[in-house]
Amino acid sequence: MTYLDIHAIQTLPYSNINRDDLGSPKTVVYGGRERTRVSSQSWKRAVRHEVETRLGDKAVRTRRIISKIAERLQERGWEDDLAEAGARQVVLSVGKGGIKLEKEKDGEPPATSVLFYLPLPAIDELAAIADEHREAVAKEAAKKTPKGVLPADRITEVLKGRNVSVNLFGRMLAELPSTEVDGAVQFAHAFTVHGTSVEVDFFTAVDDVPKDNDRGSGHMNAGQFSAGTFYRYANVNLGRLVENTGDADAARTAVAEFLRAFVSTVPSGKQNATAAMTLPDLVHVAVRSDRPVSFAPAFETALYGSDGYTVRACQTLNDYAERLREVWPDDAVRGYATVETKSDFTALGERHGSYPALIEAMVAAAFDEDQA
Repeated sequence: MTYLDIHAIQTLPYSNINRDDLGSPKTVVYGGRERTRVSSQSWKRAVRHEVETRLGDKAVRTRRIISKIAERLQERGWEDDLAEAGARQVVLSVGKGGIKLEKEKDGEPPATSVLFYLPLPAIDELAAIADEHREAVAKEAAKKTPKGVLPADRITEVLKGRNVSVNLFGRMLAELPSTEVDGAVQFAHAFTVHGTSVEVDFFTAVDDVPKDNDRGSGHMNAGQFSAGTFYRYANVNLGRLVENTGDADAARTAVAEFLRAFVSTVPSGKQNATAAMTLPDLVHVAVRSDRPVSFAPAFETALYGSDGYTVRACQTLNDYAERLREVWPDDAVRGYATVETKSDFTALGERHGSYPALIEAMVAAAFDEDQA
């Protein structure tokens, strides 16, 4: 089995790209110090969308699948009420007694109790199945308690459909286990390599159409932000990805696009107000035949000082990698690229001149290793 680890040191200025339920940057206490944290779900979503956009292979993850199918049926000439009945039949006709719906609220579209995650073309395929059984749908819709009348096996087959991000990140649907996919990617929460504190920004907005003698603001509020240098990590189980895709070439493309998106994306939270659109300061990739290895323990002791953290974070990562190889020898193929020019980080492998060059070399090494 071959694994591909990717590590990054990335500095974000004053920002709040992933906030908690109170609007504050997410945090974690690690090594006795509070750090700013960016959840894996947040950064992974940005990566997923970038990969899908680059490859033109969109997926939809939604509990409002009924509304989307109904729209397709309306385009096929179905009346609104019957179109919704046909869409409901899709979720009624699979699983043990169908997929449950949430309690409906006035003015809101119907929603399933679970998130569906499927390639975008699957919506049209499900609508086509309903369209083939229009008479049966209309007959069942007249009943007080409709039951599923669509072919469950055909609907299940559509729900088994995959795209690149399903193959990478997996899919869980407990109500329909045959559609589940084990993800090939493990994605860690990013955290700052040093302690941080949340800062409160009080702000006001001027009303451009003031009243006579108006001296106050049109709006006032407060936002919460932080800044820091983050350690980021993810890994890819190459064998599982090849199994998921059924095609080594497709897996190779998926890995390359995943690495590129990992490097190039930043979550969208509060970006219009902060423009924290940085790139990593250092990226390290390792192709391993033993197991994935995170370097998070390198920063269990928080860095401190007043002269910046980026260079020291890169050096700390290199030092930890060197010590770890002494106690856990391996035959991994390693490489890195960095914006830092004053130091070489030899424990991280061969230095490459750019992030694209690093990605190309490591993907080639991963597949050569896997095929050897």
